Amino acid sequence: MSKSHLEDKFDLIVLALELPEPEREHRFHHPRRWRFDRAWPDRLIAAEIEGGIWSHGRHTRGSGFEGDCEKYNAAALEGWTVLRFTSGMIDSGLAARTLELAFSEAS
Repeated sequence: MSKSHLEDKFDLIVLALELPEPEREHRFHHPRRWRFDRAWPDRLIAAEIEGGIWSHGRHTRGSGFEGDCEKYNAAALEGWTVLRFTSGMIDSGLAARTLELAFSEAS
């Protein structure tokens, strides 16, 4: 399943939960200019939609995984909560439950 298709499904979940609309491709780190797939900067909540995990995509290979670790650690040091979602989590409802919890705790 393509990442864009997963992102579309994720956006429908956000809409169904009546959450604020997230920013797409939000840049959060000035020297590196990393981006989050979806972000709510006012709440420091970000969502990464992880496509290609079963097809040995960039995020599951050594250098890609290491780069992601660097990005997520930098985000944590800046106070971000980064939620990572796979296609299975989106399809099973776990992504929705996690988003609901994240937003209830951030209120």
